[in-house]
Amino acid sequence: MTAASVGALLLCRADPETVRPVARLLQERMLLTPAGDGWSALVPDRKPWRHDGHDGNGGAGHGSGGPGHTGAEPVDRVLGGWATALAVGSTWPVLALWWDGERSGFTLAAGFRRPVGYIWLADGTPAGEDEAMRTFAARLGLDPVLDLQALEALTQQDPEADADARLRGLLAVLTRAGVSMPPGLTPGEPADRLRAAAGAHREAEVIEWAGWRDAVRVELDAVESGSLGPWIIGPRARAVAAVQVAAGLPLALWGARRRSGGWIAAGLVLLAQGALGFAYNRFRHEAGDAGGGR
Repeated sequence: MTAASVGALLLCRADPETVRPVARLLQERMLLTPAGDGWSALVPDRKPWRHDGHDGNGGAGHGSGGPGHTGAEPVDRVLGGWATALAVGSTWPVLALWWDGERSGFTLAAGFRRPVGYIWLADGTPAGEDEAMRTFAARLGLDPVLDLQALEALTQQDPEADADARLRGLLAVLTRAGVSMPPGLTPGEPADRLRAAAGAHREAEVIEWAGWRDAVRVELDAVESGSLGPWIIGPRARAVAAVQVAAGLPLALWGARRRSGGWIAAGLVLLAQGALGFAYNRFRHEAGDAGGGR
């Protein structure tokens, strides 16, 4: 595997405005762009995965220093961790697509359910379980007949379809679910070309970590204007925040014991959102008291 052959991106089943605040909590610099009706694409601006022990810029391999420190991990594990972290901190599924010159594959994360994925060898040889495609179709609400038939065809031997062609076939099925990839965001392209293609989109924006104060402000703006607004104030909101904190702490500790950056990130995202929920309820309560006293 070489730096030039590695590429990856994340497809989120939500619009960019919804994806933006959650993506910032990954503490990874990415490019965010629309990818169809109700879909967004996240393209890593860096390459924090392993390729021959180097980072592709002439230096020793290393992570970016965020919660998903992944310098010693292959690209599929890095992307799977990011997808899981985004999914547990949101209400929408996240699809990670990756390729490294030797294999290509995907990982679908949705909430707290076990991620599902599939892998093809470079020549297109299937190396996954057929059940994965059925689970994939069900979780995305795809047509159980037509779409599933097309997905199952990707698990059959085809000497004329290599691994990247299989991923393109997967995206072709998803076009019926609203996916429309921007030009240049194509499986098989190296990370640098993906980044350039995403940056050329007129609606592309850079997503990066700007500290906890900015994260709190952005998160509060998003939830106030979103469809979940009624759930962010009151007893039910505090109960949800308590569940997030209770689940996030052991998940982060478990990830630390396993030295898994992706699971650490998932736990920290849950902790952050739970803490923000408590903080927001307290802020609104105090603001209400102050307003009532005038």
